[in-house]
Amino acid sequence: MNAEQKKFFAHTTAIVEEGAIVGEGTRIWHFVHVRKGAKVGKNCNIGKDVYIDVDVEIGNNVKIQNGVSVYKGVKIEDDVFLGPHMTFTNDLYPRSFNQNWEIVKTLVKKGASIGANATIVCGVTIGEYAMVGAGSVVTKSVPDFGLVYGNPAKLKGFVCYCGRKLASIVKQDESYITFKCSYCGKEVKIQRKYYEEFLEQ
Repeated sequence: MNAEQKKFFAHTTAIVEEGAIVGEGTRIWHFVHVRKGAKVGKNCNIGKDVYIDVDVEIGNNVKIQNGVSVYKGVKIEDDVFLGPHMTFTNDLYPRSFNQNWEIVKTLVKKGASIGANATIVCGVTIGEYAMVGAGSVVTKSVPDFGLVYGNPAKLKGFVCYCGRKLASIVKQDESYITFKCSYCGKEVKIQRKYYEEFLEQ
């Protein structure tokens, strides 16, 4: 272990393999398995029964709830929330006998939240501060601040930095629609192409 690794907490039942890097202040709870080559940032909370695969990258201040599986090819940026028992995939054509399968990458961008029991089909990007509803099956990329849910998940609106749904448009031009959050008062700019996609749902 390097010096930084000695500054995190791991429960006695957790396995953190040699070669994994874990940031200062991170807490790793019961029966977690962090594989070699994985990188977990600072001040993360990794809940019970979480699996973090080889070479996975997880940013700072990430909260991973119980029972989540993060497979090779997934990158998680800072401030992401992963709800209980959600899962990622990394193979579009899975067969038990296929030895030449290809890892398909997935990116979860800063501040995004993924609800309990959601499934993220590989090859997509979950945008900054996007919100994926519980139980959703995500088969295509989600825009920044996008709210998606269902099976398959569809764009149902947009959310603020604080997570509340946006409803009040205060400005618009050819490129952007600007909402103001009724809860915290922040303004959020949404690309017009994604707003038009939402209107077409």
